[in-house]
Amino acid sequence: MVAVSEQRPPSSPLLKVMWGNAFLLSVLYLLMGIVVESIRRRYHAPFFERLSMALDSLPARALELVHAMEPLRAAYFTGRITDLGVRVVFGIVTVAVIFLLALVVGAIMAVLRWALLRASRGGSGPPPGNG
Repeated sequence: MVAVSEQRPPSSPLLKVMWGNAFLLSVLYLLMGIVVESIRRRYHAPFFERLSMALDSLPARALELVHAMEPLRAAYFTGRITDLGVRVVFGIVTVAVIFLLALVVGAIMAVLRWALLRASRGGSGPPPGNG
C-alpha cells in the first residue's frame, strides 16, 4: 500500500507580500502610537496632543462606521473602561483596518493581474500557473 501525502495548494507570492506588508504597517502604526502617547503623557506639548488625535482618528472613524464608537464613549465616560482599555480597542481596530485594506488592495491587484494576463493571451479562463 502506498502512502498518499496531502498536498497543499500552491500559495500566492502576492498573498505573502500582502500579509507581510499589512503586518509591518500594523506594527509600525502601533509602535508609533506607543511612542507618541508616551511623549504626550510626559510633556503635554500641543504638537503631540494633535499627533495623538490624528493617530486616533483612523480607529475612531472605523468604529463610527460600525456604530460602535458611541457605546465605547459611553463606557469610557461612565468608568466601565479605562484609558488603557480604549487604547487596546483602538489598537485592535487599527490592525483590523490595516489588514482589511491590505486584503482589498490585494484582491484588486489579483483581479487586475488576471485581467491583464487574460487580455495578453487573447483567450478566456483562468491564467495558467500558480496564480
